[in-house]
This record gives sequence, structure tokens and C-alpha cells, in this order.
Amino acid sequence: MRIALYFLYFFFIISCKNDDTALFDQAKEIHEKVITIDTHNDIDVKNFKSTYNYSIDTKNQVNLPKMIKGGLDVSWLIVYTKQGALNNNGYLKAKENAFSKFNAIQRLVYLYAPDQIELATSSHEIKQIIEKGKKVAMIGVENAYPVGLDTAYVKKFYDMGARYMSLAHNGHNQLSDSNTGEFDNTSLHYGISELGKQIIEKMNYYGMMVDISHPSKEAIRQTIKHTKAPVIASHSSARHLSNHPRNLDNEQLKWIKENGGVVHVVALDEFVNKVKHEAHLENPELNPPVDVSDFVDHIDHIKNLIGIDHVGISSDFDGGGGIKGWQDTSQTFNVTLELVKRGYSENEIRKIWSGNLLRVLEETEKLAKTLQKKN
Repeated sequence: MRIALYFLYFFFIISCKNDDTALFDQAKEIHEKVITIDTHNDIDVKNFKSTYNYSIDTKNQVNLPKMIKGGLDVSWLIVYTKQGALNNNGYLKAKENAFSKFNAIQRLVYLYAPDQIELATSSHEIKQIIEKGKKVAMIGVENAYPVGLDTAYVKKFYDMGARYMSLAHNGHNQLSDSNTGEFDNTSLHYGISELGKQIIEKMNYYGMMVDISHPSKEAIRQTIKHTKAPVIASHSSARHLSNHPRNLDNEQLKWIKENGGVVHVVALDEFVNKVKHEAHLENPELNPPVDVSDFVDHIDHIKNLIGIDHVGISSDFDGGGGIKGWQDTSQTFNVTLELVKRGYSENEIRKIWSGNLLRVLEETEKLAKTLQKKN
């Protein structure tokens, strides 16, 4: 009897290993076939020098060797500006910061590693660059504070490669209220300002996607109402699973579905599972850290609530992101593996990794052409 049980156990173990191998191989095949896009990677201009840049394996979470190892095709590099004073001096410093980051990205793609990575400014260019065997850089602007009071800066940013921009970051500005108002019960505009509306109109006109990841709930509602194009949340998770003002509640998720937009779940531990993260910080030996499984829980929730066409992926690497199993870009495959383990099809994974974002980008580009023809 014991021998029979031993053999049953042995064959069970072998069967499980075979199943795991099959899932791994299936995930590898899918990961290599689909276009993989991470919509939010922060940058530091110190990593964009002739002798120290993304062409080597720098200490930060994103660089070309890590993108190659992890199978990440497209990295949205972020022109982030910390919120400052709402006056001429503040706007001037913000512009200097923004242009320094635009210039850093351009140095990477045109001077330091043009044989490895190119800047894409359209969905069509993304596919062309990948077909050449190169990685793709795209540019997003986090916080439109640097435009100051001049809407002409939307075109200037667009001409430098920006293809999405958020009106606000942490702190209210001249354009929009921030999610941080939930912490101190404040607002500046009760949503977005008249100038903020003009910025959205300019973004629609030139073909720049509107990012809603940092504004307040009311600002998000007004933004969705005002824009003529689908929006994106470049790096936000579901508040239903982690209660934080940076996350989107179910009502907001439904607004985004009605708008045709996409929510890119973010791999930042506090936004993925705040309770689990705080427990881990309190006692790391007893409580495990937030991991890829917790991350994909958010994809499940958004998919089940508003549909597979409205969810995407972001890491917020080099800006606070990183969870167990996806600590840097070299581990990107683990996200695909978890999706395969949960039964997601190749077509669904393609939509999550890139298809949904490319649809929004293409619709934004199409709208811009229509608006420009009217003038």
C-alpha cells in the first residue's frame, strides 16, 4: 500500500512539473510574440551622460540590457517635474527641468545608443522600430506645470516627442487639482481650471494623450467630460483592492470605460496592496512583500469590471515602483507568466501589454488629424 502511494505521489509531482514547464514555455512564446509596453518609467538626467547611460547596465531599474533580458519592447520615459510655486519663477524653473529631461532622452536615442533604441512618436513608428530589432523609447510628461500660463508649450512638448501628459502631479497647480487634496481636504479649482481645459483642447488638437493618473477625482471627471479623445491612466491601480487616492475607484473605472480609455495598473507596492505592504514593513520575516500575483489581481479586477479592452501595464520603475517578481525591467517576463497561469489568452495578453494603449494612441492621432483639417 505504501509503495502504491509513493508511486502515485511521484507521478503527481512529475505531472505538476510538466504542467509548470508547459505554462512557462507557453508564456515565453507569447511574451516574444506580443509588443510589450511599460507606460511609466521615471528618469534621472545623471543617467544620460556619454560615459554612463542606458546602453550599459546602470544601477537603476530600467536600461537597455535589462529591457533585452526581460523582453520589454517599449519604455515610456517620463519628463517629470515636481510641483512648485505658481508664479513666474516657479514656471521658469519647471521649464528648465522639463527641457533638461527632453534633451537627456534625445541624447540617448540620437547620440549614445541609436543602434539599439529609437524614439517613436506614433503607433506606426513603434512597430517599424521593433521590426528593425531595436527597443523603443516614448515620452510622457508627468505634470503639465511646466507649461506655465502659455498653451503654446503643448506644441513645444509635442514637437520634442511627448505623446501623453498629465495635468497635475502631487499638489494643486494652475491647471488642475491633485489627488493629494484627499489628504488635506483642499482644492484650488474644484476640478480643472479654464486654462486646464484649454490645455486639454490643445492636446486633442496635436494628438497628445491625456493622462489622468494624478489629478483629483473631480478633476478626472471634468477631464473625461472635456476631452474629445480617450484618456489613459498611465500608472494607477484599483482602489477597490488598495485604498489610496492615487488609485481609481469603481466609479472612475466605469467613467474610463465609457470614454474608451485604458488604465495601466502600476507595480508600486503601496498602490497594489497597502495593507500587505505595511504589514511587511512592520515585520518582514513574518509577512511577505507585495508580489506579481497581487499586481495581476488588479488586472483581474479591472478586466472583470470594465472589460479586457481597458486595462494595461506600468511599473513606475525609478519612481518608486518595484514588487517581488518584478523588481526591474529584467523581470518583465514574470508578468506574462502570471497572466498565462491565470488563463489569459494570447490575444488578451496582447491587448493588456500594448494593444489597448495603441488603440487609444491611434484614436488620438486620428482625432488630431480631423481637428487640424477643420482649420
